[in-house]
Amino acid sequence: MEIIIKGRHIEVTDALRAYAEDKVGKITKYFDQIQKIEIEFTDEKNPSIVNSKTVEVTVFPKGPILRAKESSGDMYASIDMVVDKLDRQVKRFKNKTYKSTKNVPGLGELAKSRLAVEDEESRGPRIVKVKQIAVKPMVPEEATMQMELLGHDFFVFTNAETEEINVVYKRKDSNYGLIEPIHGKA
Repeated sequence: MEIIIKGRHIEVTDALRAYAEDKVGKITKYFDQIQKIEIEFTDEKNPSIVNSKTVEVTVFPKGPILRAKESSGDMYASIDMVVDKLDRQVKRFKNKTYKSTKNVPGLGELAKSRLAVEDEESRGPRIVKVKQIAVKPMVPEEATMQMELLGHDFFVFTNAETEEINVVYKRKDSNYGLIEPIHGKA
């Protein structure tokens, strides 16, 4: 398994590297085969940003990719927070995959055995409402305007130019994103 550690606006010390590798390495017990783990440290130098120490971890197992990002005023605290977030993601992933199939590639025996003892309360969020919408043709700019008028974070529409179902969404940086389907690729 390859661990890649990057620093942006920060010098990654040996102590920080060792702490991150130790903490993030605990996630490996849930998976049989992890090809790569990327850990990126960012220290924003802007004094108006209170939680300027950010850690982003991406885990590339044989199955689906896991990613988590957390920020705080202390890099070590950010590492702890991001590992907790990854742990929750793994547990949520285990619950969902175990229900659909017992032979999920990359899911370790430890994870499979823990699923057998988890109770009803730990299943996590579920769909509680189904909403049907009329998907009318429009251009992405019109869909963005419609989304803003409704006060939503995303909007589903038929792209008038491609005649495909698309989604526009509001990004954390206050810009917009467009999701377009790609057929035939996984």
